[in-house]
Parts: sequence; structure tokens; C-alpha cells
Amino acid sequence: MGNLWTDEYKFKTWLQVEIAVCEAQAELGYIPADAVETIKAKANFDPKRILEIEATVRHDVIAFLTNVNEYVGDAGRYIHLGMTSSDVLDTALALQMVASLDVIQTHVENLIQAIRFQAQQHRETVMIGRSHGIHAEPITFGFKLAGWLAEMLRNRDRLCQLHKEIAVGMISGAVGTYANIDPRIEAIACQKLGLEPDTASTQVISRDRHAQFLNTLALVAASIERFAVEIRNLQRTDVLEVEEFFSKGQKGSSAMPHKRNPIRSERLTGMARLLRGYAVAALENVALWHERDISHSSVERVALPDACILLHFMLVEATDLVKHLQVYPENMIRNMNLYGGVVFSQRVLLALVEKGMSREDAYAIVQSCAHKAWNTEGGDFRALISQDATVQKYLSPEAIESCFDPQYHLKNLDVIYQRLNI
Repeated sequence: MGNLWTDEYKFKTWLQVEIAVCEAQAELGYIPADAVETIKAKANFDPKRILEIEATVRHDVIAFLTNVNEYVGDAGRYIHLGMTSSDVLDTALALQMVASLDVIQTHVENLIQAIRFQAQQHRETVMIGRSHGIHAEPITFGFKLAGWLAEMLRNRDRLCQLHKEIAVGMISGAVGTYANIDPRIEAIACQKLGLEPDTASTQVISRDRHAQFLNTLALVAASIERFAVEIRNLQRTDVLEVEEFFSKGQKGSSAMPHKRNPIRSERLTGMARLLRGYAVAALENVALWHERDISHSSVERVALPDACILLHFMLVEATDLVKHLQVYPENMIRNMNLYGGVVFSQRVLLALVEKGMSREDAYAIVQSCAHKAWNTEGGDFRALISQDATVQKYLSPEAIESCFDPQYHLKNLDVIYQRLNI
């Protein structure tokens, strides 16, 4: 990914745009065909020389064109005819964003497959579901991963749509009026570059497209952050249901030899924050003065390369993290059955109601037993329920036992697995 945002690659895309326009000019008879052949044969650039020229002219595109003409000679007078700098900059930037998006989409697919595999592996791995951070009712780890998978599939769809929105170029001249360049040249050049002409550019392509690009990248990063935060919580010492892979020779702390910290998940969380910052900056870029200013340019020189490289790294890191995630089913069962299975309270409540007890009375009895178990060392909700005289009037020992079967809670999960082809 980093190679797509070097000066070398940037100037390469600039030259692609200029040559595509020259070819379009020749096809329509505006410039000699042999001049275009000369340009294509000789055109080149030297990044160091461009920077040297720019130090004097204080204009990046002029410095680039000056350097290219040093290679091309007389035929260079046909380069950039009727164009403005932003025609080159914005069209070439679209090529960079498309190339970056291609890389991102590949790695999103890799993460999707890693999550899908783990979801298949842990389809029947029972664990406790949590709401507000508190034990709720049983789920499976595969079900949790199914939620991750569904989210990444939505991100994949967003990126596919994004491709259409950013694969846009413009060759419309100063303030976008085509006063000095035939609109047909834009159409031909964009087709050669694999882009669509912008619907109505000013002197720049409107920055809502670039804002959508960075906000979509930030949204993918936010999904990765959600997965990372979940891993961090499940790796806590008092939970320890999953854990990042800890390699041989790895150290967790300079002071405490026992430590095995979720450092990769924490790293991913921090990077998502950076990407959100770039998304906000991109939104600020939308409101330019009149037909153009360059307040967006300095932002994009940092935000676009950084965001693409960050998300690429995050996707690679997250994929490896999911692939090698350590899962501890025994700890999941242990945690689910804390305090004698208080998490099965709703099943007991509903069983009592089905047998004729009022909901209010049933709730009071079940809540009392649950809280007594919760607040007592070695508390046992199942034992308290089984010993309650009122409960015994309504439920047989077998009926009580059936309330504590976690499989009851999983009976309809196949619907979700089938939707996701897990």
C-alpha cells in the first residue's frame, strides 16, 4: 500500500493522465498523432529534479511539466493544452484511491474468510451473552462471530459502492467550464484511465467523494475496533474466554513476567481513533471557497496516504489475530454457570408463569433467589430455586432441571447461520 502513495507513484499517475489527454486530443484531431507518439516514447520524470524545480516555481504541477518537457522536447508543447492543474491532480488522485481501494478490498475479503472459518469452528461453543457488561443469557461464540461476519459483509458492500463513487476524473479546464478543452476529450481520456467523467466538476472534483472515501475507511476501522474491544474484554484475567496468540519468546511486561496483554487489539483500537480523525478532516474539506481553493490539499497529502496505509495494516493485523485467536470453551462454561446458573432466571420465570403463577409473584421469587446467590460466596441459584417451597408447588424437579439447559437458548441460531452461509 505504501508504494501507491510515494512521490514516484504519484508522478506516474500524473503522467498517465497527461498522456491519456494527449491521446484523446490526437483522436479528435486537435494535436498531431506523431507528436503523441513522441510524447509516449520520451515522456519521463525525475522526482528529485521536480522537487528542485518546485523550490523555485513554488508550484508542483508546473515543476512536473517542466521536468517532463526536459525529456520530451518540442512535442512537449502539446502536453497540458487547455487543462488546469486540478485536472491532473484530481484525476490522478482518483487513480491512487482506486488502486488503494483494490488492496483494501482484497484484505477485507481475507478478514471475512478468517471470521467465517472461526464462526464455523465455534458454532456450538456455548458461552454467556452479556449486556451492560453483565451476564445475560447463553449464546455461542460462533453466534458472536456471526455478528462480526455480517458487519464485515456490509463493509464489503460499502467498499464496492465506494469504488463507483471515487473512480471519477475530470478534464474540464479552469473553473470546470470546458472553455479551452473539448468535453469529448474528458470522456475519451477518462475511459482510457478506467474512470467516469465527473457529472459537474468545478475546478476540482467536489470533496464529498473524498469525504465518503475516508468515512467509509473509518467505518471499516470502527468495525475492526469493535472486534478488538471485544477480544480485550474477553481476555481479561477474570474472564479469559479468548486470548490473543502469545508466541514463544514473547514478553508481556518488563516488570511482571506473568503478563500476557492484548497488545494487538489495543493497537487496533488506537488506529481506529486516528482514522476517525481523518474522516472528520475530510468532512471539513467539503466546503471549499467558490469554484476552488487549495485548503483541502494539505489535508489530503497527509490524510489519504495515512488512512489507506493504516487501514491496510489494520486489516492484515486483524486477520492474523482472528486466525490465531485462542479460545477457551471450558472457561466459557465455567463463567456461564457462576452462582449456580443465575443466567437461567428467565427460563424459571417463564416456567412458573406457564404453570399459572402471576408474573409479578414469579419475578419476585426468582429475583430474590438470583440476588441471594449473586451476593453470597458460593451462592447457588439452582439450589435456592429447587428448595423454594412456592416453586416446588408449581415445578417438578425435572421441570426445574430443564430450565438450566443452555441448548434451549440456541435452538433458533441456525436461522442466522443459514443467512450467513456458516
